Amino acid sequence: MFDRFENPGIWSEFLLMAQLETIPVPDADLRYAEAFYSPGAADRLFRALKDELVWQQHWVKIFGKEHAAPRLSAWHGDPGASYAYSGKRYQPHDWTPALREIQADLENALGQRFNSLLGNRYRHGQDSMGWHSDNEAELGENPMIASLSFGVPRRFVLRHRSDPDQEDVKLVLAHGSLLVMAGACQKAWKHQLPKSKKVSGERINLTFRQVKIS
Repeated sequence: MFDRFENPGIWSEFLLMAQLETIPVPDADLRYAEAFYSPGAADRLFRALKDELVWQQHWVKIFGKEHAAPRLSAWHGDPGASYAYSGKRYQPHDWTPALREIQADLENALGQRFNSLLGNRYRHGQDSMGWHSDNEAELGENPMIASLSFGVPRRFVLRHRSDPDQEDVKLVLAHGSLLVMAGACQKAWKHQLPKSKKVSGERINLTFRQVKIS
């Protein structure tokens, strides 16, 4: 398992690379670390994220009508790192202490700069995310998306966009886990977090990204 050293944000690169498992799928660079954070660190960050982030009920447009999204969301990042979603543009809230800590851990571990993140808070099993790809223009060509999960494990599914013979990829994202989607993943695959009658607890997901700032 990964745990933090005495100095915040300092990681053993070799330890991380040994634990980051490559998931063999075509047309994508997909990697997963089940325990990016130790259980104790994940518990602490989960509590901090619930308290610190600016959680809001967003609305999505489906067939021309607006509906309340089945989750709470929060957009945080650098000034100017705005995000367009479902026909609306959101300006980022400031970084919080917990987000700064996680940002430093990810950047040191992956060697990638992240200037913003989307937080989604799934309050129970009926909260969900439909099929989509993180392929907005402001993310650029072949973005790296670092997805961190805290709270109750949930099933995450990827489906190839053009090859119906390619089997879906199904993962259960654990508490404190990291899923890295890179390469052509957002072009070739879409993903979702389906509803579940078996889940009653809460989950927070953070997807860190680097958006273009004009």
